[in-house]
Amino acid sequence: MAKTKVKLSKKQLIEFLKTVKSLIDLPAKRFWVDYDKEADVLYISFKRPQKATDSEMLDNGIILRYKKDEIVGITILEASKR
Repeated sequence: MAKTKVKLSKKQLIEFLKTVKSLIDLPAKRFWVDYDKEADVLYISFKRPQKATDSEMLDNGIILRYKKDEIVGITILEASKR
């Protein structure tokens, strides 16, 4: 498997570091993040990505995904506009 070099500008690093507090305050200590650039959708899973048994669409284009009564992930529509 070939390694891909990731380049991060100083501005991108500064913007990313602004999210650190939010990331460590998430309800899970491990999580998976996936971004679909073509669909502009960000997926955050608090357990290994899995099918949810229920979901709730909020007014702001955010979908909360549940497995029974436990939140297992968040889907953010139009992620690049936020």
